[in-house]
Amino acid sequence: MKQIDELSVSAIRILSVEGVQKANSGHPGLPLGAAPMGYTLWSRHMKHNPHNAKWADRDRFVLSAGHGSMLLYSLLHLFGYGVTVEDLKNFRQQGSKTPGHPEYGHTVGVETTTGPLGQGIANAVGMAMAEAHLAKKFNRPGYDIVDHYTYAISGEGCLMEGISGEACSLAGTLALDKLILLYDCNKISIEGHTDISFREDVAKRYEAYNWQVLTVENGNDVEEISNAIKAAKADKKRPSIIIVKTQIGYGSPKAGTSGAHGEPLGKENIAKTKEFLGYNFDEEFHVPGEVREHMNSLIAEGEKSEAEWNKMFENYKNEYPELAKEWEVWHSEELPVDLLNDEDFWKFDKKMATRASSGEVINRLAKILPNLMGGSADLAPSNKTYMKDKGDFSAEDRSGLNLHFGVREHAMAAIANGIAVHGGFRTFVSTFFVFSDYMKGAMRLSALMKLPVVYVLTHDSIGVGEDGPTHEPIEQLASLRSIPNFHVFRPADSKETAAGWYSAINRKDGPTALVLTRQDLPLYAETSKEALKGAYILKDSEKETPDIILMASGSEVEFIYEAAKVLKEKGVDARVVSMPSWELFEAQGEEYKERILPKSVRKRLAVEAASSFGWYKYVGLDGEVVSIDTFGASAPAGVLFKQFGITTENVVEKALNLVK
Repeated sequence: MKQIDELSVSAIRILSVEGVQKANSGHPGLPLGAAPMGYTLWSRHMKHNPHNAKWADRDRFVLSAGHGSMLLYSLLHLFGYGVTVEDLKNFRQQGSKTPGHPEYGHTVGVETTTGPLGQGIANAVGMAMAEAHLAKKFNRPGYDIVDHYTYAISGEGCLMEGISGEACSLAGTLALDKLILLYDCNKISIEGHTDISFREDVAKRYEAYNWQVLTVENGNDVEEISNAIKAAKADKKRPSIIIVKTQIGYGSPKAGTSGAHGEPLGKENIAKTKEFLGYNFDEEFHVPGEVREHMNSLIAEGEKSEAEWNKMFENYKNEYPELAKEWEVWHSEELPVDLLNDEDFWKFDKKMATRASSGEVINRLAKILPNLMGGSADLAPSNKTYMKDKGDFSAEDRSGLNLHFGVREHAMAAIANGIAVHGGFRTFVSTFFVFSDYMKGAMRLSALMKLPVVYVLTHDSIGVGEDGPTHEPIEQLASLRSIPNFHVFRPADSKETAAGWYSAINRKDGPTALVLTRQDLPLYAETSKEALKGAYILKDSEKETPDIILMASGSEVEFIYEAAKVLKEKGVDARVVSMPSWELFEAQGEEYKERILPKSVRKRLAVEAASSFGWYKYVGLDGEVVSIDTFGASAPAGVLFKQFGITTENVVEKALNLVK
């Protein structure tokens, strides 16, 4: 190893452990062991410009083992991304640029939020898929304007998580050759040696996934690591995993033990680590001048790479002006058309299941939005998510916009996050609503990262019928509604479904779940675009102040709509409120909310074929909820709605009891 390489690696190691020590919290073991691979990748192979962290054709780097965040922060500091020494000293402190785990949108240069193990690997798969499609779409002879790699560093923990198996299996199936995973193989987890829980042959597993498998025997050898990365790049038919054999906590007295994983080394041990590494500087957070000079030269190379790309793109614009204009559309957050006033977008003429009307909307959008990419977890015919004439993304054809995830719900959602953070696409994924449980970790990260991923979740209630309680969602609505920054939209008819899609596709700061029926629903003449406000009066009372307010979402709106007619005959004047999205309703002003749900009307009844949890906020102490707080059953849908009291007759009875 060259002296400057050795000194730079030592600087990364010491900055990392000193950051953990200063915070008295964190994970020093991974940065000490993985610093050589991080340095080698960033200094010799990654195409990036620290002065423009959003350069479209940069290589992407994902620290999937996000607990080792000080490794990433040290790299960002040394490579000039604006992370200062003060930021390193404020590791894990309130408001710092260096939080405990890397956070997308918070620290410049962090490509995705990681920490929940395995998520980063799946995000990286999504990034590689995005690169492959964009390259197929926009590249022309002599103009490889999309030509970058996605790199990830993981440890044993990421590979133990099931999501990594799902994602890597799909990556091999899709032959994503520009995806390179560096596996920090140190054989240690929090509880001790991995022999207690992880004895599989990782190499054979990845060979079975159709990955190229490379091994670096000495994780401290920069040349050996560099040669492995070159070999990975040379394989144009498969993704690559590089098994880098390292020692956790390398150079410290705790090296090779679980004690190095997740607690500060202590000042005495840091001094011994410096001595072992020959890093003879007493000052904390010290970076030698020659390392600074070396990094400045690498930063200049990155600036030069982007300058060359910018020059190529200018020539590309002259030679392919239409494609260049498309490039701008694909990378814009703004819609290319005015959907709100597009009558065809909102037009429906018959009753249908909201999954079917969603399918129609998707295909309307696909004609308008050229970069709409999405798919299902092997359920597209049921979810109605297939886009006509848009092709299928595969190992053989990168031009398709329909994605086939197989039965891999968790990876699907995390891959969608990766596509979203990569840029250039509007993306959606789909499965049965009950299986959103499998996606919860990634859905939560969509919300945390403020990614506008659309989740199309069909078969939304006991209306699933004969499939029984395993397939009938009960608590899922409450669960998704409880996620901060996550919009849930459960439409009552086709026009409300269009509103849900409109809201989702225009959202820039977070995900939306569209919760849709299998069974047909009426098409209401009164449906309004006010559905975009989350709740609105579908059918008002004749009195200025109604006797009772009936509210519901989705398929249950039909029951309150019909109940209002019966109640009218019995002398009770009811207001019918369709409430497809609590989150959108809460975003409205107090004046609007008071108009829809006036505080003076305390007789309120909510109806939803799901858990009652959360509805009492809207019905109050004097109101009631018709809901299902048990698991479902296996029987025809109509039988089940009667069994569980989700009927017009029961709504009428409950309402009459309330207004007595």
